[in-house]
Amino acid sequence: MFEKLSDRLERSFKLLKGQGRITEINVAETLKDVRRALLDADVNYRVAKTFTDTVKQKALGQNVINAIKPGELMVKIVHDELASLMGGHAAGIEISGKPAIILMSGLQGSGKTTFTGKLAKKLKAEKGLKPLLVACDVYRPAAIDQLKVLANSIDVPVYTEDGVKDPVGIARRAIEYARTNRNDLVIVDTAGRLAVDTEMMDEIEAIKNAINPGEILFVVDAMTGQDAVNTAKAFNDRLDFSGVVLTKLDGDTRGGAALSIRSVVEKPIKFIGTGESLEGIDVFYPERMADRILGMGDIVSLVEKAQAQYDEKEAEEIARKLRKNQFTFTDFLKQIQQIKKMGNIKDLAAMIPGVGKAIKDVDIDNDAFKGIEAMIMSMTPYEREHPEVIRGTRVQRIAKGSGRPVVEVNRLLKQFDQIRKMMHKVSNMGPNPAAMMRQMRQQQGRRR
Repeated sequence: MFEKLSDRLERSFKLLKGQGRITEINVAETLKDVRRALLDADVNYRVAKTFTDTVKQKALGQNVINAIKPGELMVKIVHDELASLMGGHAAGIEISGKPAIILMSGLQGSGKTTFTGKLAKKLKAEKGLKPLLVACDVYRPAAIDQLKVLANSIDVPVYTEDGVKDPVGIARRAIEYARTNRNDLVIVDTAGRLAVDTEMMDEIEAIKNAINPGEILFVVDAMTGQDAVNTAKAFNDRLDFSGVVLTKLDGDTRGGAALSIRSVVEKPIKFIGTGESLEGIDVFYPERMADRILGMGDIVSLVEKAQAQYDEKEAEEIARKLRKNQFTFTDFLKQIQQIKKMGNIKDLAAMIPGVGKAIKDVDIDNDAFKGIEAMIMSMTPYEREHPEVIRGTRVQRIAKGSGRPVVEVNRLLKQFDQIRKMMHKVSNMGPNPAAMMRQMRQQQGRRR
């Protein structure tokens, strides 16, 4: 996401390179290119024009202070305006009422049902809530079954009424069921609908009036670009929703929806979704997204993703094993699985400042760990704990069991030995990683 826009903006800022002062002439040339970049990214025309006019007004006449070049000053102004354009600050979700009710709305195929599961898992884990999912999509084949599968994977109940085609009644009765069963959060998954379908729009408005939700989230596929913004406006006119969810941000999207939707509907983007994994949900932070657009990375989000998979006791145990050079393939497999839960590998790498640009043309297979996992899983429990015994016929058996060549198994053994030695050396030089993570959490807490 945003790769093309980032490249275009970088080229635009180069127009100011070597200038000692921002003038009306050089800033006009730069912003003309910036506007073209925004329009190519499918940003709403009025939004793009207002944005560049505001940047121009703030940039003109500003002297370059010591050690800051005009291009760097322009980047700072554009960064701040991008963040402001997308809302300025993260918007929280309203959890109030007994039970708290969240109504999901959106187009067909926007990823609404999948996001419903993601949101339930996040709120259950982070806020200790007891969610109930409600299946009000009575039209799409297998929609109810999909919701049941998602709910089962996160150990959350689903309210359904098989054969009933009255989503308004289902929603109303689900709220009573939640009160009886002490569910303090109800998330209602509705059918996808087109804004031009008057009957379906009347239906979701009737559901809203029947259950009076504290939050109405409009889920939109970011890959639809400017069409997403037009659809959001039509839905907002009927539902007056409280926030937007952008899904599929890991796809080949130009980013126009993320940059336009806040200005057009005047409602905050609250969450973003990536991939099909139930871990693929993040709070939307405008400033961090502006960092990504301008190629500055997003190290804070990367740390938070790591913390979400981080177990303090396990980290202490890993640190102890590293110091004693007892790190095993069992430990290695656990670390791989934790990394995979954090999300797409290329997206994670792009959060590191400077790395995104370096790897933009590199094809990073998100299944890159599959071969390694297969080889480790083909080892016996004893072999995983004692890698030094793996040689000869053991190597051949592991290769055959994992479907990998013998040379690849030998390479893994050699690389693992080198990694273990390096990590052992580093662990004895630096501080305990668990202690470092605790310190980072404390620092983040103070900033908040």
